[in-house]
Amino acid sequence: MPVRNAVVQASIGLHARPAALFVRAVHDTGLPVTISKDGRPGVDARSLLEVMTEDFQFGCEVHLAVEPGAIPDRYSAEDVEAALDGLRELLESARSR
Repeated sequence: MPVRNAVVQASIGLHARPAALFVRAVHDTGLPVTISKDGRPGVDARSLLEVMTEDFQFGCEVHLAVEPGAIPDRYSAEDVEAALDGLRELLESARSR
């Protein structure tokens, strides 16, 4: 399963604008990405409501994943890896603030 770990750098966590930017970026990948923390089950990262209700705070480590069976056929393994890298970079950059 393709997975990336990231540390949320938005000072307010994934709430309001940072959450919306992240969810939009997930939608842009076209992949069914999940996001989780603390060993809890992942939530659909394409859902603003689910992302915001999980309370991903500044400095928390999150796990981004895509189940292999859920990857559309048009995506290569490299496409999936690149998409997860981009999402990790977004969470760890000033763009998500």
